[in-house]
Amino acid sequence: MYLWDGQRWVSTLSPDGKHRWDGSAWVPFTASAYPRLANMPRPKTREPTSWTRPLQLAVAGWFVLFGIYSALLPLAMRDYIAAVAQQSVQRPRRPYPPGEAPPPGFTDLMNTVMSATLWSEAIFFVAIAAVAIVGAWKRWTWTYYGVLVVLGIGLIGLVFNLINVVLGGSITAAQTIHPPAWSQAVAYARGPIDAGLFVWMLVALIRRGPWGMRRIS
Repeated sequence: MYLWDGQRWVSTLSPDGKHRWDGSAWVPFTASAYPRLANMPRPKTREPTSWTRPLQLAVAGWFVLFGIYSALLPLAMRDYIAAVAQQSVQRPRRPYPPGEAPPPGFTDLMNTVMSATLWSEAIFFVAIAAVAIVGAWKRWTWTYYGVLVVLGIGLIGLVFNLINVVLGGSITAAQTIHPPAWSQAVAYARGPIDAGLFVWMLVALIRRGPWGMRRIS
């Protein structure tokens, strides 16, 4: 039923289940001649198609950009974080009553906490990008589904941006401190790319399989 190829045990059946390796040649396989082999599960493999390499390059390239952006974001958003931390400890309409003002150094503490949170998120997203890049190179099936989930979550941002555009930007205009214009531009540009890559990967999965590879059984 199996033979040792020098590294691992492999089935003596051919991928199409029509031949059997007898040790020196492939011979026709019939269930009546080999009743024990007839009940063995047939080996199933996948072969790349014309969609496989473009999908690998698209996913790897997009997550390279995503990883670089995530790594640089805490540095680029430093001034914005400081402004938000300053606002969080101030009351915009009336002063603090006597004895209720925040203690000295509380603003610096809030700034440190928010910066640490942003750096933690950056490390997390860079790790996701690294796994996606390696998974695209190796064509790992579980990575394909993971990338689909990440892109699907990214569609939430696209929906938010579309609602904001329909409302004439009233959602972002209501914020007291506006994020940098470049970050909003990146968010608006990222949404359609995430959606396009998500649809492409979903169609490839339905029509051919993970990474656009067709199953041979």
